[in-house]
Amino acid sequence: MIGAETMSRILDWEDRTTAVLFGDGAGAVVLQAQDGTGSLEDRGILSTHLYSDGRHMEMLYVDGGPSRTRTVGHLRMQGREVFRHAVTNIAESITAACEAHGLSVADIDWFVPHQANQRILDGTARKLGIPPQKVISTVADHGNTSAASVPLALNTAIRDNRIKRGDLVLLEAMGGGFTWGSALLRW
Repeated sequence: MIGAETMSRILDWEDRTTAVLFGDGAGAVVLQAQDGTGSLEDRGILSTHLYSDGRHMEMLYVDGGPSRTRTVGHLRMQGREVFRHAVTNIAESITAACEAHGLSVADIDWFVPHQANQRILDGTARKLGIPPQKVISTVADHGNTSAASVPLALNTAIRDNRIKRGDLVLLEAMGGGFTWGSALLRW
């Protein structure tokens, strides 16, 4: 599974509300099918919970595209509204993943969130009572690399030996047009 972005191509460098937040990056995870018992002890992806709501498209979108305007377009974002929806929606997708398995948030070993910005990471953790030391944060190192942010953060936590074999890990992300979701996995 590959997440790669060249956000620099779609940034309006005159728009200080977006240009300073986003970066280019790429990350990948190699997945392999294997038989499991259908229990929480299985390794790999245990469940995914994906959502979208196009009614909020105007809060985070690209104002162009070859089929729409015949231009590349620029990223447009209403920061306050994105923050509010991000914390609420991400918290709900994390809760859904836990409830689907009869878990509480406290049962998760590590949270690897989309690295949108530190305020969203902190706000979501506070809302759910997640201790900051269980949240993998690399936004200060990479910026918001969009689709690459979760694989980059996961790689960082594996390389520095925070995430170990057998850990219960919850990934979450949010994207433009308003899409969001979570994946629960056993590393």
